[in-house]
Amino acid sequence: MSNLKLGVEVVDAHNLLPRDGHGSSSAFVELHFDGHDLRTTIKERDLNPVWNETFYFNVADPSNLHCLTLDAYVYNTTKASDSRNFLGRVSLSGTSFVAYSDAVILHYPLEKRGMFSRVRGELGLKVFITSDANIRSTATALPSDVPHKEPEVPALVKISDSVVHKKGESKRHTFHHLPSSSQPAASTPPVMPHREQVPQRDHGAAFAADKMKAEPQPSKLVRMFSAASNQPADFALKETSPFLGGGRVVGGRIIRPEKTASTYDLVEQMYFLYVRVVKARDLPSMDISGSIDPFVEVKVGNYKGITKHFEKKQNPEWNQVFAFSKERMQATFLDVKVKDKDLVKDDFVGIVRFDVNEVPLRVPPDSPLAPEWYKLEDKKGMKIKGELMLAVWVGTQADEAFPDAWHSDAATPVDSTPNSISLIRSKVYHAPRLWYVRVNVVEAQDLVPTENNRFPDVYVKVQIGNQMMKTKTVQARSFNPLWNEDLMFVAAEPFEDHLVISVEDRIGPGKDEVLGKLIIPLSAVEKRADDRMIHSRWFNLEKPVMVDIDQIKKEKFSSKIHLRICLDGGYHVLDESTHYSSDLRPTAKQLWKPPIGVLELGILNAVGLHPMKNRDGRGTSDTYCVAKYGHKWVRTRTIVDNLSPKFNEQYTWEVFDPATVLMVGVFDNGQLGEKGGNGNKDLKIGKVRIRISTLEAGRIYTHSYPLLVLSPTGVKKMGELHLALRFSCTNFANMLYTYTRPLLPKMHYVRPFNIMQLDILRHQAVTIVAARLGRAEPPLRKEVIEYMSDADSHLWSMRKSKANFFRLMTVFSGLFAVGKWFGDICMWRNPITTVLVHILFSMLVCFPELILPTMFLYMFLIGVWNFRYRPRYPPHMNTKISQADAVHPDELDEEFDTFPTTKGADLVRIRYDRLRSVAGRIQTVVGDVATQGERIQALLSWRDPRATAIFVIFCLVAALVLYITPFQIIAALAGFYVMRHPRFRHRLPSVPINFFRRLPARTDSML
Repeated sequence: MSNLKLGVEVVDAHNLLPRDGHGSSSAFVELHFDGHDLRTTIKERDLNPVWNETFYFNVADPSNLHCLTLDAYVYNTTKASDSRNFLGRVSLSGTSFVAYSDAVILHYPLEKRGMFSRVRGELGLKVFITSDANIRSTATALPSDVPHKEPEVPALVKISDSVVHKKGESKRHTFHHLPSSSQPAASTPPVMPHREQVPQRDHGAAFAADKMKAEPQPSKLVRMFSAASNQPADFALKETSPFLGGGRVVGGRIIRPEKTASTYDLVEQMYFLYVRVVKARDLPSMDISGSIDPFVEVKVGNYKGITKHFEKKQNPEWNQVFAFSKERMQATFLDVKVKDKDLVKDDFVGIVRFDVNEVPLRVPPDSPLAPEWYKLEDKKGMKIKGELMLAVWVGTQADEAFPDAWHSDAATPVDSTPNSISLIRSKVYHAPRLWYVRVNVVEAQDLVPTENNRFPDVYVKVQIGNQMMKTKTVQARSFNPLWNEDLMFVAAEPFEDHLVISVEDRIGPGKDEVLGKLIIPLSAVEKRADDRMIHSRWFNLEKPVMVDIDQIKKEKFSSKIHLRICLDGGYHVLDESTHYSSDLRPTAKQLWKPPIGVLELGILNAVGLHPMKNRDGRGTSDTYCVAKYGHKWVRTRTIVDNLSPKFNEQYTWEVFDPATVLMVGVFDNGQLGEKGGNGNKDLKIGKVRIRISTLEAGRIYTHSYPLLVLSPTGVKKMGELHLALRFSCTNFANMLYTYTRPLLPKMHYVRPFNIMQLDILRHQAVTIVAARLGRAEPPLRKEVIEYMSDADSHLWSMRKSKANFFRLMTVFSGLFAVGKWFGDICMWRNPITTVLVHILFSMLVCFPELILPTMFLYMFLIGVWNFRYRPRYPPHMNTKISQADAVHPDELDEEFDTFPTTKGADLVRIRYDRLRSVAGRIQTVVGDVATQGERIQALLSWRDPRATAIFVIFCLVAALVLYITPFQIIAALAGFYVMRHPRFRHRLPSVPINFFRRLPARTDSML
């Protein structure tokens, strides 16, 4: 008897047809070979069963092996009726059997048993021939109706089988994936795994799906993105329902009380005790010299405000306002004391006392309360010489005295000087109007170099303030060089800097000589708002050094330069990131369109702020907010020494374009007290971006925004900012019209800038705005301007690159889903759907005029269906979309590195190599795209004469066929061919693809 045996390893099956009536199947495989039958175990309710069971058949006559056939039938068993249903079969001829060392796992598509059979899926088999005498045939040991058990095979053989199985998984010829084991091949147990141990792929998929699901969130958390972009609950947006000045906000609308609503209806009403100290008269003398150095101290309980003092003045004028928050007041009396400034101890002069409960209430638009003269009293309550003019009233933050008042909740215990008081006030700033300055350097004439034995190498240097640009160096064979170059600068009104132009000669490396200089005031430069031609002018160049006065008088001519200079007002000067622009209007006001609405912002409070400094041994923060929209910047008052500050300040902007962004930032005031290790900078706590186009008109949005900051240690939540927001549309027709207009002014499209110019000009604009607003009182510091303007958003970051890549993949995910759906249609995964698609395709081919209406109707129905799921809240920063939740520390360290870098050479080398590897992949993709394009060009270039001849003949035949045959028939045949049944398909690529891949490309010419 021959020792030759046929081994069959039944591995798994994929995508079986559900036949049990519950959307699943209980499948087993039955093997037939040379009159012997074997059966696998039954996998209950599994459309992707995994068996990994091995069977052996004796080969009685090895010479007749090529005539034998192995048949594998897949059945579904039903225990209730003790019946089975056919799911498909695989038939292999004896000529395909190979030795054990050459065998690999192959996935065979299941075939029909008859014409009306309905099957789908694949069966994974490994079939081989072995002559090992130690292996006992299972065909004679087990009847066909008994579930198969693993035969006793020597451990060495089993381990070898396991190893080969592992190797086969990595190189098998299939488009699907087998489940992979996490254990090494050498440690694979010799016994056959149970059902619970095998389907590791399903468990892994379930685990991945669990990770994608959102965690259970509180009811007030708001989700603005799909499940794939969910982030931790602590980083999510929270909807609130606060009681604001106009009433309680419920569902974006104010439920108004019976009383008249305040004009400040987006903030909580805060009541303050206002004290206006105007002036004093006839104060008594306190010094030996008969003079007095007066100042006023206003005190309510533990809160005390002090005016500035005057030296030797008995009739001083202060006109200063103090505001004490009634929420924190614990005293019932207000003491206004006049004191005399002294080196050792301030002397008491007189006092005026008020009962807080008797102070009148004033609500705008009432006129300001008139101040009155009050007699001073001594400590015993007796009237003394001197009077003090005061006005005392109770009001809200809507009072016009609120912005300039000294606030008790903003009073600093560290520094109470007038300078520190000015640093904590709320203010409104208007950024300067920016212009682009275009300097067209045409040519120069009659240049006179110091060395007469050579022609000069001339260039022109143009400077405005700290901005400096140069033309290219011209090596002309004359003294009349020609450039015709455009140099662009940014200037701000009012124009303080002059345009300085100098013509210089490059004598040698690092040695330049000025041949002439010109200074032009920017106020004298012509302005334009369109692309009209500016008349050029000749300007005389002044010689930089003239020693002999008589020689100057004898000069009959001078060098000249030909310039065309203008202030371009047709552009919008980009002073912030183009993705987060808050204003898109051109510089020239005559080009402005009327506003389309009003944006109202209420900055309510912040909670849970992270301590930014240490004071008296504890962590604290001196917090203020900055909001930016358009040219208008606002800054709230600084709440000192408080990690849960309440601002309750409301601001308003005009809206000219809905495709703009409101920016609100939170900062720690670093100018109070002693300088810290941060170099006295205002530290960023976080910011919020709100796009106006995502807001519904008339609705009030009250949300608590998490303040997320990316630090070198990872993403960190610095607290939460509570905002109230309302966009009111004043002209609905104009707002709809803006959606039809270009995003940027006309000049950006008529004479566009390149990317390099835009980056340079944006940096210059941010620098100018920071310099101007830094001169205000209190100043908006440079670090605040740069953070609010996203000045470093253009710098390289591995994290941002990954985030943009995954954003791109998300954009194309819909296209991929359509392609997968169409692939299922072509593979007849669901025959009913496929037949319906064929019918729809036939209708569209017969009636092509229905194609576009059907397409637009489909998109209309999708839009209507998605209306109920529309986002009702403004989007916020998402750590998952930003790839900040699992970023590598080295990538963060690279992102926060300065430019140019300050890191060591070894670290820079590692990062450079990593960047090279990434660039190498991009280079490969770009090369592949170029290869496909060159192959298209090669169709008619006769670079491959045989391929071009074939294509040309094909084009001639196709032209004749298409001319004779109606288009509908061609389209129908092409569509039915693409969607043909899998029985008529081959796994090999089609003829056109094979022909195209054989075409030559220019890769042969690459070095």
